[in-house]
Amino acid sequence: MRLGKVMVVFGTRPEAIKMAPVIKELKKVQDIETRVVVTAQHREMLDQVLQLFSIVPDYDLNLMKDKQDLYSITTGVLTGLKDIMEQEKPDLVLVHGDTTTTFAAALAAFYQKIPVGHVEAGLRTRNKYSPYPEEMNRSLTGRLAEIHFAPTDVSRENLLAESVAAFKIWVTGNTVIDALMDTVHADYEFGEELKGINFNNRILLVTTHRRENWGDHMRDIYEALIQLVDEFDDVEIVFPVHKNPTVRDVAVEMLGDRERVHLLEPLEYEAFANLMNASYIILTDSGGMQEEAPSLGKPVLVLRDTTERPEAIQAGTVKLVGTVQKNVYDAARLLLVDRQQYDKMAHAINPYGDGKAALRIVKVIKDFLYVRIGVQI
Repeated sequence: MRLGKVMVVFGTRPEAIKMAPVIKELKKVQDIETRVVVTAQHREMLDQVLQLFSIVPDYDLNLMKDKQDLYSITTGVLTGLKDIMEQEKPDLVLVHGDTTTTFAAALAAFYQKIPVGHVEAGLRTRNKYSPYPEEMNRSLTGRLAEIHFAPTDVSRENLLAESVAAFKIWVTGNTVIDALMDTVHADYEFGEELKGINFNNRILLVTTHRRENWGDHMRDIYEALIQLVDEFDDVEIVFPVHKNPTVRDVAVEMLGDRERVHLLEPLEYEAFANLMNASYIILTDSGGMQEEAPSLGKPVLVLRDTTERPEAIQAGTVKLVGTVQKNVYDAARLLLVDRQQYDKMAHAINPYGDGKAALRIVKVIKDFLYVRIGVQI
């Protein structure tokens, strides 16, 4: 019995990582046709994940270009998906998270009256400019979605507060945990890209890329890193630097050529996930790492003033420290000098699931498609 066709749309590396387990489970269901569409909002970093998880897209919009902005991405996704959706006529379009690809793909599906399933739904900061543009991308996608795959009960409550019907919300856990469990290995051997890092020292893994942190906020963060590496002889800063020149130029200017500071090219996901596992503390403005690192027992200091993942703060795995130099320095220093405080964060229970989120999502999709073709379940 043919249940229907599901189109999975994503455009960035984090989306690909989190959608890979779902695609894997969908492909196991013979009665569901699965089509994968990538917009390549981020090209090189996306391709690394596609290769790692053996994902071969059916369509590739190849949108990334120099100095792209939100207007070009949005219109490129909308116009690029129009013909594909008209040709494929999917029964469900599956999107993930909070990227511009996510919102534009949901809007394109809405224009053709195709139901949307939103993976990692319901995260909110209630500040539409923080994170920007992700908070509004996610919220607007939520208004367009028919099925909401919330990672936690907190996300479910956010959706209920926005008058989303309870029967449209499913708490599944976060698929990033599924991907992480398939990727991190105790016997993993790092390649040449990490040559020169002394893993006998305490590794502070750093990532920064958020638009709201560009400029003085970023400089404050980097000043705090300089203080830390100067104070602690057994600390090494490992910083895979985002490709965006707004980030890269400042990082090289302030952190380049410093002893025990390693500015790297963006790492492939497998190497990066295992680097998280080898690190002592994570300092990041990323969203996904707030979910991943606690699964590995690593304290996370979030370099933002708001987070759409309050569950991690409540659980004690994550601390919101902002971008002020003193606050970043003080929070990291405390974990470096106080083992009790470190263990309290490292041993807290991760609220984001058990690695079976994709299984739950695909079960809901199957039930949804059964109902659409009129089969009683």
